[in-house]
Amino acid sequence: MRPYRDGDRERWERFVYACPQATFFHRIGWRDVYEDVFRHRTHYLLAERGQQIVGVLPLVQLKSLLFGHSLVSLPFAVYGGAAATEEAATKALHQAAVELGRELGVSHLELRNREAAEPEWPRQDLYVTFRKELLPEVEANMLAIPRKQRAMVRKGIQRNLRSEIDTSTDRFFELYADNQHRHGTPPQSRRYFQALHRVFGDDCEMLTIVSEQGKAVSGVLSFYFRDEVLPYYAGDLTDARDLAANDFKYWELMRRACERGLKVFDYGRSKRGTGSFDFKKNWGFEPAPLHYEYSLFTRDSVPQNNPNNPKYAKAIETWRKLPRGVVNAIGPMLARHLG
Repeated sequence: MRPYRDGDRERWERFVYACPQATFFHRIGWRDVYEDVFRHRTHYLLAERGQQIVGVLPLVQLKSLLFGHSLVSLPFAVYGGAAATEEAATKALHQAAVELGRELGVSHLELRNREAAEPEWPRQDLYVTFRKELLPEVEANMLAIPRKQRAMVRKGIQRNLRSEIDTSTDRFFELYADNQHRHGTPPQSRRYFQALHRVFGDDCEMLTIVSEQGKAVSGVLSFYFRDEVLPYYAGDLTDARDLAANDFKYWELMRRACERGLKVFDYGRSKRGTGSFDFKKNWGFEPAPLHYEYSLFTRDSVPQNNPNNPKYAKAIETWRKLPRGVVNAIGPMLARHLG
């Protein structure tokens, strides 16, 4: 067991691509984003047997007056935790993380696992993920969409919407920021999305939906990892709903992924009982629980830093009423601590 060193970069990345447990969020480029954009301290750990890496655990230290002091794998990511090729490595990495958390004086350690790894630890039973295998033929994927949702996709097609791949984050950011404002959520900075595009290159893609009149009405920023596509950040204008632009957007992403020969469409995380949850189910995706597991040090319950917490209701409503320029300016200072 030892901390990550600069000379480990290529070995870490090769291991992540080869390890079945690893996800896009285990890629070493995220360390650059956490440190350079958010100025968070990272604590990346790796386990070796002989000269071979057998496990990795990326950790980020979050410290703020509003949301406390924690060690998380990983903030701003739906998946995290240890990725290992043997159980002994997973256990050793978790033990090292617990010891590190105590040493740093954090209130808790959070591991965002896709599969349960520490069944005795307290967990957050709020989030699910939606993943589905893509069929080899484009039309087969269209027909696999339930009838009502398929009708919405065809509505977007009939309205002569089209999809375009952007080489800059500019159009996407405007759509994203507008959406965040309407939902009362502090936005990430433009610089964050530029960093994602710079660090991950073609594996970070912006798809924009344009109306018949040439207006950008909806967009999605997606990550590509191995044979998967992960639509991750999205945005739209209020016009998008009447145009069925969001429905068309995800179909276009699915269609393009199928044509590229990808195998899995990962619709990402949603909270139970939300519109996002229902929207993804309407596409024929089945929810699978996410296992966010906690080691608690100086607190006695799992943190509830999410919009479902009633104590944030007034703040959300106030945020919606602030001018767009104000929320774009101060929002990223809050968002960097939300994790």
